[in-house]
Amino acid sequence: MKSLLATLALALLASAPAQLAAAAAPTRGNLDESKVASYTLPDVLHRADGSTITDAAGWNRQRSALLEIFAREIYGRVPANVVAQGTTNMRWTTATDRTALGGRATRKQITFSFSARADAPKLHLLIYQPNTGTAPYPAFLGLNYFGNQCVNADPGITLSTAWMRAAPEYGIEKNRATEKTRGAHAFRWEVEKIIARGYATVTAYYGDLSPDHVDGLGEAIGGFFQTGTTEQRPADSWGAIGIWAWGLSRALDVLQADREIDATRVAVHGHSRLGKAALWAGAQDPRFALVISNDSGAGGAALSKRDFGETVAMLNTNFPHWFALNFRRYNGREADLAVDQHQLLALIAPRPLYVASASQDLHADPKGEFLAAKFAEPVYALFGKQGLGVAEQPAPDHPVGDTIGYHVRTGAHNILAYDWDQYLNFADRHLRKK
Repeated sequence: MKSLLATLALALLASAPAQLAAAAAPTRGNLDESKVASYTLPDVLHRADGSTITDAAGWNRQRSALLEIFAREIYGRVPANVVAQGTTNMRWTTATDRTALGGRATRKQITFSFSARADAPKLHLLIYQPNTGTAPYPAFLGLNYFGNQCVNADPGITLSTAWMRAAPEYGIEKNRATEKTRGAHAFRWEVEKIIARGYATVTAYYGDLSPDHVDGLGEAIGGFFQTGTTEQRPADSWGAIGIWAWGLSRALDVLQADREIDATRVAVHGHSRLGKAALWAGAQDPRFALVISNDSGAGGAALSKRDFGETVAMLNTNFPHWFALNFRRYNGREADLAVDQHQLLALIAPRPLYVASASQDLHADPKGEFLAAKFAEPVYALFGKQGLGVAEQPAPDHPVGDTIGYHVRTGAHNILAYDWDQYLNFADRHLRKK
């Protein structure tokens, strides 16, 4: 399914202004499957020069070329000054309580600074690990939306003081968390269930890394490293999703220093926009042992060229700070993209990958998410790994797959107990010590 036209279009667009964009994005994408026009996807096993990848070694050589395209054209590159600093100047302190959750868990709260400088931004990591079983524990790592206190009602969790997007239904007042946010998203995190299954769970507030508003790139990590503003930055520089993904890798750096967490068995996960970040983190950082995308949609697990649900123009217009400025070249021109999201998923191979959808979440294109996972299968096969094992999208609430897992849950855009049951079962197969 290789498209030479996509490659030629990319070369032509390279000289166009980074701000090239449709005058206005539609507020609602196509939600009618019968209106999906024919489209051509790049073949995951074909290189730009037309040659075919026939083995795992060939794919490993292809990875860097694909990562370069995704970084340059979609998510943005990590700035050179960030790469140059490395991780040698990172600092953190840990507060530990061995009697959390009624004595069932150990709670660690880590204040993590990205530099020895006093003005460096800080990430606040929260860890719960079992008080039964044997350390080091495998772990789930993901970012949260409303501060660490939103993931559990535990009164010992420090209340975030960072800026937060408006959500009065979750206790956010004047863009700050209140005590009403404590445990407001506990249903999305299932901390007790994860602990009972023998896993640690690790989280941090995504706004500590880059506040989720149009001026947020000039604050926190973006401000500290002088990324620039949403509109005034290098055209191939990272946006918020790139920063969130980078932060997940820095959290993994911290976990590598914790003897009670097995950093070789960490599953990175995320819901919606944070599912996009989890996928980009997993594609770039092979240290993540398992990658989970929950309803990540456009710019995440869903195919862009299908033109169903949220579009590239909608992403770039509604969330101009998320992606690289170069991504705006493809507003209304998805066919010109040289890559699509099945190749992003393939970059995770041969590590286990789980993609989840919701039946009512048409905006995120459940079928496009399934197809991306399906079209990533040939790369997994190069490593002798089985993928989904089915030809068609399964019925709701019928999980499928081996090294690639997939389900579409009955219901709306969310992450619920059913989703976590599937992720834990999948992790049991792939992260448990044999």
